[in-house]
Amino acid sequence: MPDTFYQIMGRHRAEPLPERKPSWLKVKAPGGPNYMRLKHLMRELDLHSVCEEAHCPNVGECWEHGTATFMILGDVCTRNCAYCAVAHGRPPKFDATEPARVADATARMSLRHLVLTSVDRDDLPDFGAWA
Repeated sequence: MPDTFYQIMGRHRAEPLPERKPSWLKVKAPGGPNYMRLKHLMRELDLHSVCEEAHCPNVGECWEHGTATFMILGDVCTRNCAYCAVAHGRPPKFDATEPARVADATARMSLRHLVLTSVDRDDLPDFGAWA
């Protein structure tokens, strides 16, 4: 018995598809003055942001607006989640001075609200809870 193939007809477009993607879909490369200021501040204070560590494509836009999500407890996670771009492995020693540096960055950025996230630290007795 021969195989039977069927074609499912859909609605046809009257106009052809555009050749280029719309401008609002494209992300501009980071590099504005606020972006550079925040990048310098993060390096100067030895801080990490999930924006950089997770390779967020919108880092340029957010940092240009003066917005950043701080990632505390270092930049190496003890977990290896398949969906996450944050580095994993054995993290360096816990840095007890990090909260003061985050507070300094917050003051220098003139933030009214601060967003914090954290890597998992299964190597610490409290798993990074900062009790």
